[in-house]
Amino acid sequence: MTNTCRNMKRKIFFIIFIAMTISSYSQKYPAFDTYPTSAGDVEMHFIGHGSLMFKLNNYIIYVDPVSSSGNYDNRPKADLILVTHEHSDHLDADLIARLRKDETIFYSTEKVVSQVKWAKAMKAGDTNIAGGITIEAVPAYNIVNLRAMGQPFHPKDNGIGFILSIGDKRIYVAGDSENTPEMKALKNIDVAFLPMNLPYTMTPEMVADAALAFNPGILYPYHFGDTNTDKIIELLKGTGIEVRIRNLK
Repeated sequence: MTNTCRNMKRKIFFIIFIAMTISSYSQKYPAFDTYPTSAGDVEMHFIGHGSLMFKLNNYIIYVDPVSSSGNYDNRPKADLILVTHEHSDHLDADLIARLRKDETIFYSTEKVVSQVKWAKAMKAGDTNIAGGITIEAVPAYNIVNLRAMGQPFHPKDNGIGFILSIGDKRIYVAGDSENTPEMKALKNIDVAFLPMNLPYTMTPEMVADAALAFNPGILYPYHFGDTNTDKIIELLKGTGIEVRIRNLK
């Protein structure tokens, strides 16, 4: 075999190896998942940690956009911004200013509104409509995990999660919360993003407890830090809930 042939084979092998590596990576951590609704396909983009972007047709929704969670270069401007609470890994006022356009709508909590004056406040139980999408605010808080005695990391009536009703589907983004009674009482959730990161939110067992109570079709653990995501897959195996692990550390 000539050196030319050997070199050609090495090049072909290298190209195949790189292609397989990229394919494997993209299957584990795709840029986004597409979810069909009666209003059109929703692109669910996993920017990182607690930061998400949803795209319906040309309508752009950001949830908890934070520059430290991922790359926002060349991301589109926002039609709707939702922020669950004021902690720095969920609220980034400078990035929000960059994502804003004249008609952008921004919903969050009273504490966030005190920092970003053009935002509109929502509290648990409130409902709004923007871009034909119904936005429901639900409670998000700690029951067990405390910063100190009597001081939960996320006190009740401070943060919120959001349910987005898009066409015939309901997408739930929990924010920083444990498996509260309100979470477990939710109905008709098609896709759920649940936090899984001690000591601030939930263990895999707590996530499984909540998921088994309200039974989403698809579950994405998110801002899970160093938590072993294999555990939630194991806990929900055979339940009919599809667990999808994405790059949301």
